Amino acid sequence: MEKLFQRFTLKMRMITQDFHRYLYHEINWDDRLIAIKGARGVGKTTLILQYIQENLPLDEQTLYVSLDDIYFQANSLVDLAEEFYVGGGKYLFLDEVHKYANWSIEIKNIYDTYGDLKIVFTSSSVLEINRGNADLSRRAVAYDLEGLSFREYVNFQTGCDFSALSLEEILKNHVKVSQDISSQIKIFPLFKKYLHSGYYPFYREGESSYLIKLNSIVGLTLETDIPSMFNTEYKTIYKLKKLLYIIASSLPYQPNITELSKNLDTSSRTSTLQYLDYLEKAKLTANLRTGAKGKNMLMKPDKIFLDNTNLMYAIIGEENLNVGNVRETLFFNLLRGKHKVNSSQYGDFMINDKYVFEIGGKGKKITQVKDVSNSYVVADDIEVGFGTKIPLWLFGFIY
Repeated sequence: MEKLFQRFTLKMRMITQDFHRYLYHEINWDDRLIAIKGARGVGKTTLILQYIQENLPLDEQTLYVSLDDIYFQANSLVDLAEEFYVGGGKYLFLDEVHKYANWSIEIKNIYDTYGDLKIVFTSSSVLEINRGNADLSRRAVAYDLEGLSFREYVNFQTGCDFSALSLEEILKNHVKVSQDISSQIKIFPLFKKYLHSGYYPFYREGESSYLIKLNSIVGLTLETDIPSMFNTEYKTIYKLKKLLYIIASSLPYQPNITELSKNLDTSSRTSTLQYLDYLEKAKLTANLRTGAKGKNMLMKPDKIFLDNTNLMYAIIGEENLNVGNVRETLFFNLLRGKHKVNSSQYGDFMINDKYVFEIGGKGKKITQVKDVSNSYVVADDIEVGFGTKIPLWLFGFIY
């Protein structure tokens, strides 16, 4: 236990408060059991350590541990919690719980046994709190941490403090808002960098090695995170890698499940759809469906995108990118965290079953959706829009 406190103290020395992710202010930290999920590299650990540093006593009442610590090779989480609680512990932070085999049932036991102990745990985006040996969905309040929005990236890079905008604010006031923002910063140089290497906060460790690190994260997600949650075999990992390559080679990918099953040497349609679901849960891809299909895993997606534009640069390579696919990937990525996003028979996307958006370059006309109510053109390469034509970069301020 003493060594765990020592490691915690060392980790806290590296934390600064120069920037908070959007989710920091959205979490109700008073809840007894909080789950923070997210892809590798989006900043979950930094988020909880910042909260500890700013709000909690750095003594025997507070402990942060990562469940991949060697300590847990010989000790159980339940035993740790008991020793911590008896010693005066009140706030227990558990990082990377998906790396601990019995995470769900032990957290449930700790929660039920120590009624005034507050627990925050982080995990891979693959984790489902209603799976495992214990269903935590009725106990834990779960949050998903996305990668950096363009707004957060701008604030990171410039020291500005731009606030998030609601979708309705953008639709109603986009001309004024975009004028205000673009008068303070140079949009396009920042936007270009963000598309390439601005989604994951670790870009600040060095942009020259960023895509190399991102490719490593993709590999670890496929080889470690997914198997830890779904007990997959090595041959499944191989198929997931092949599937990701197939999708990345033809974006946006419009799947033919029968052909895809043959390519993967998988006889079961259900297995192929399940593989697609794994990749989406791991935040490597994003499935676009019609509103009627909802999010049913057994229903074939209409289109499949990579999760974010940085993954496009890392997996496909800049020389193979299609600018139209980059634009659509970005819009889908930025909107789906806070809004319902579906395919549309009239434009590229329908948001919240109400708004239709057609994505394109600065020369894109409203013609295709001019007779569709609540329709808009989202245009790249413009600083300020007009009428129902809105700059693409502005949607990066939604969170």
